[in-house]
Amino acid sequence: MHDVNEIPRLLRWSEVSKIIPFSRSYVYDLMRQGRFPKGHKLIKGGQAVGWWASDINEYLRELKEDSESDQSEM
Repeated sequence: MHDVNEIPRLLRWSEVSKIIPFSRSYVYDLMRQGRFPKGHKLIKGGQAVGWWASDINEYLRELKEDSESDQSEM
């Protein structure tokens, strides 16, 4: 359940890299494959990219569930 007062946060790469133990190039490869949340331009026409914290949290939750289901099949 989401808190009504929760403010959506955009995470920059430096924050994402502390949460996700993958290299930047691997993350961008996963994004191209549709297997990692897409980054969002912070300014139209700019280069800065951010990821919604909620998207990263959802990715981690799915990764955990997949890992747990793989282990239960063993």
